[in-house]
Order: sequence, then C-alpha cells, then structure tokens
Amino acid sequence: MKILNLDEICRQLISSAPRQLEPGHPLGTRLLSVEYSKSAKEIKTYPLLSSQRIFFLCWDFCGRNQLRAAMYPAPDRFCYRFAFESGAKTQRHTHDYIELGYVVKGNFRQNISGKDIVFHEGDVCLIDKNCIHQDYLSCQDSLVLFFGIENNMFEEVINEHITTEKIITFLQTALMKQNYLQQYIHFHPAANARKEIEPCLSLLLTELYENKTGASYICRGLLLRIFKILSTDYDFSLTREQQKNISWSVFEEVCSYIQTHYQSVTTRELMERFHFQRDYFNRLIRSKTGMTYSEYLQSIRLEQAKRMLIETDLTISEIAEQTGYHNKGYFYRIFTKKYNMTPGEYRKFI
Repeated sequence: MKILNLDEICRQLISSAPRQLEPGHPLGTRLLSVEYSKSAKEIKTYPLLSSQRIFFLCWDFCGRNQLRAAMYPAPDRFCYRFAFESGAKTQRHTHDYIELGYVVKGNFRQNISGKDIVFHEGDVCLIDKNCIHQDYLSCQDSLVLFFGIENNMFEEVINEHITTEKIITFLQTALMKQNYLQQYIHFHPAANARKEIEPCLSLLLTELYENKTGASYICRGLLLRIFKILSTDYDFSLTREQQKNISWSVFEEVCSYIQTHYQSVTTRELMERFHFQRDYFNRLIRSKTGMTYSEYLQSIRLEQAKRMLIETDLTISEIAEQTGYHNKGYFYRIFTKKYNMTPGEYRKFI
C-alpha cells in the first residue's frame, strides 16, 4: 500500500473494507456501544490473539450524525456504519489494555473519570487500563484513531528508557497490578510535533493493515519512536491529585521491594527494576519519610536486627551478616548510635 498522509490513509483503510456492517451487528457493537445506562460500566477485553500485540480502531465522523468505523488487524475486514442522534455518547467503559488516542482531524470530546475533556487536532490521550471513560459522538467532520496496546508489549516499550522520568512514572503506575487510580495523560503538540508523529502513525497503520510476517517487530519499533516523540515534542501535565496518587503508589511498590530484599538491595537494582534514575529514589523516599534512601534502608535493617535479637538464638555476627552488614564493627556502631545500647545489651535488656 502506498504511504499517504494520515488523513488519507485512515479514510482509505475504512473505505477499502470488503464488508459493510449494518447498525446492531455484533461486530459493530463491539467497536461502538451507545449509552444504554447511566450507571452500568462495560469492561472491554483485548480483542485479538496474544500474538497480535497491537491494533487500531478508526472512527470517521462524516457529518450529518454519521460514523464509519474499522479495526485492523482483523480476521474479517469490515466497516461499521452507524447513524446516531445529536448528543449521543458511548456507554461508560474501561479496557484491560492500554489505549492511545490520536485526533487526526477536527475535535473529539471524552468524559474521563468524570471530567469532560476536548481533544484538538494533533492531541494525544494515553488512558490506563482501569480508567472509566465515555466518548461523545461528534456531529462535525472529525477523524480519531485509537490504538489498543497489549500490556506486555506496552511494558517492553516503556522499559527502553526512551521517555522522561515523569512519563515513566505514570506508565509504570498504570501497569502495577494493584493499581486502580484511573489515570490518563493528555499530550499537547508543540510546533512541529505533528510533522514528526504522523509519518510514524501512518507507517504503523500500514503495518497493522497489511499484517505481514514480522509486522509485530516493526510495530514495536514504531511505538518506540512514537513514545520518544511524545517525550520530546509534546507537552503534558498531571493534576496535583494525580501526581500525589502516583507518587504514593510508586513509593509503596519501591518500599515493598526494599523491605523484601533489604539484605542485599542496591540502588542499581532498583533502577533496573523500576526504570527510574538513581536520584529519583532518594527524592521519593525523602518526600514520604523525611529520610534519605540510605537512612531508610538502614532503619529497615536495624528493625530486622532487633527482631532477630529477640526472636532467634543467632549470634550477633550472624545477625549482622543476615541484615546486610559484613563489617561487625560498623553494625555495632550504628546499632548503638540508634538505640543507645549495644546489640548484646539490647538482647539482655529485652
């Protein structure tokens, strides 16, 4: 397929679909479910095989309350045509995968976590997999792309260290299993951002449409480029509440890991696991505890040493080793400084 500009390629992919589905068809309603309840929430699962790690959905609002939609790759290519009433919205829903939205033409309005947001041409919205949102169906001529990214592929991409620390903070939080913060990021393009990102999006659409051998590897590379562009050529901001929630979630994850691996944990190990710069851990822990990373780790080790002195018959040398201190003299010194008695005195006193 010839690589066209993004607007042209989107509409060509829709118009080239061999099947035209009528309103109410099960495949069509999978792509677009109009609001039927103010309180119900749909959970949209990843629609492809695990070997197909990314897909895109294109919505073409043709005016006169008409919508055409298509999804690729798909085992059976089709276009879904739908007429809607003015003011129509989709049903409130979440995904079990990450969604990246891009406004190719016109404007697009969503309600995300109870907040109405208007996205303009060139804007990007990254929505985490637990975030409740709802789409407004536009009466104006507009074109919107949605990319569904399988969670493992998304994690591989962000682990390449191509984005800024602030974006990684959000992305890492979105992937934490216990996270239900319902977060999103709204990216605003800088002056030349569209010239950078739209050729990558066009190539990505072409690969997903043709779905040839090796497409998944090419798509992964294109996603790396796209996230790099988002990091360098787009502006974004998080609300104070979002920053607070994300910070606490990351802090809990980091501290849980330190407490489990206190004997041998290093900042390099934390960098490799959580993908932040070394200074980030110091700032994070100080903001929540008032202690530096070293002070926090030492407090955990000494608490474990106290527990062992009370609950075990291990020698003090063995306790020092098991709490990460290979220099017995240093262990004695910091223990005595903190508790105003030696480890031996503490064991007898308790």
